[in-house]
Amino acid sequence: MALQSNNLQTAERYALVLVDLSLGFTDPGLSPLASDCPQVVEANRQLLEAFRRRGWPVFFTTVAYDSPDQARVFREKLPSLNVLEAGSRLVEIDPRLAPRDGEPVLVKHWASAFFGTDLKAQLDAAGVDGVMVTGLTTSGCVRATAVDALQHDLRVLVPEEAVGDRNQEAHKANLFDLQLKYVDVRPLERCLALLA
Repeated sequence: MALQSNNLQTAERYALVLVDLSLGFTDPGLSPLASDCPQVVEANRQLLEAFRRRGWPVFFTTVAYDSPDQARVFREKLPSLNVLEAGSRLVEIDPRLAPRDGEPVLVKHWASAFFGTDLKAQLDAAGVDGVMVTGLTTSGCVRATAVDALQHDLRVLVPEEAVGDRNQEAHKANLFDLQLKYVDVRPLERCLALLA
């Protein structure tokens, strides 16, 4: 028997949470964690422009480590994470999506943008009741952030062209699962229309 899954009501005010669109994830010439994803970067550029025009809040995340004690088990499982050294070029947001003054870049050590950060407090202060979660990777940090957003009682939209993964099967399977149980996965065009 199939699960009943409803569409969420539209939020009154969204924040854009751009997950790990750092060079460590967007430039395969620099990092083993990265994928070639110019279309994901372009979709995020369009969303960023629309959010800025609307005056709604924007938050970036990056993964960076400056101590061997940070996220020890995660890094044991996925040793490629060790290239994300604090202060290195790999943890900088891709210049095609450069944050403006006043747009926070939250440094995280684990998958979710909420875990070990003050993102929820900043979202509350910004008066939002929903988030659009974008970035890399769909099966990892995007999924973890989207699920945590729901668990903080936020209405979550995932613009499908604005997320990506190194593995297309994992990308599709996770979008399917997220749509069924946690969030609304929508075409970029529909998400942009909410910001018009």
